Amino acid sequence: MNKNFLDVKRLKEASSKLRVIAHPMRIAIIKLLLDNKKMNVTEIYTALGIEQASASHHLNLLKNKSILVSKRDGKNTIYSLKHNALSQIVECLSKCEEQ
Repeated sequence: MNKNFLDVKRLKEASSKLRVIAHPMRIAIIKLLLDNKKMNVTEIYTALGIEQASASHHLNLLKNKSILVSKRDGKNTIYSLKHNALSQIVECLSKCEEQ
């Protein structure tokens, strides 16, 4: 297989993930999970002051792009970041806000 093909495929996947992250509420969710490691839906929507349905929508989008992982704990679903490398993206965004 052509190496350029693999590079283009990886770039498309990265671009797709960045598009999902590029929403203020999803960035806020990622920041929350970076600080708290694991949270359930109720904790997330309460901390952000949004409706449960809105939080669930954003969480599902992030989960479908393999940005978050979830685990059932009784009636609750616990969310966490799949990779801590996202902290670098959030840090970069924070630095851009400061300028």
